[in-house]
Amino acid sequence: MKASELRSKTESELKDLLIELHRERFNLKMQKATGQLSKPDQLRAVSRDIARVNTVLTEKSVAA
Repeated sequence: MKASELRSKTESELKDLLIELHRERFNLKMQKATGQLSKPDQLRAVSRDIARVNTVLTEKSVAA
């Protein structure tokens, strides 16, 4: 997910996306703990997406 795509979304959409990403990261962590995680790079990608969403939310709150 690119930051430019995120900047075009509203704050409520970003917050919903953030909740969804947190759930996905939790599920991936549980899969990793039980040894069922097939793609270990997904965990890192989701964490980075969470960071991107948080960055865009901060940018929007500072601009307002």
